[in-house]
Amino acid sequence: MKAQDLEIILREEGADKTIAEAERYISSSKDELDFAYYILGNAYRQKGDWQGAINNYLLAMDINPQSPASQAYEMANDILNFFNKDMYNQ
Repeated sequence: MKAQDLEIILREEGADKTIAEAERYISSSKDELDFAYYILGNAYRQKGDWQGAINNYLLAMDINPQSPASQAYEMANDILNFFNKDMYNQ
């Protein structure tokens, strides 16, 4: 499996399957981990788990600051700041 396959799984099979596959991929691979964390963040975001999404976007950005996770991170923060400023205090 390639990290890009996780994007297909998210689109076709949903967040729960993607989370399981992404965690398996991350634990067994050293390639494209930034993209895997980005997709894992997207899966958590799809489930409404904003903290899980942000945590994974940050992991992706630690590996590759140019990752698409940086844009997703900014978008997630903008959404959270607009809807619920207390979200980080939970």
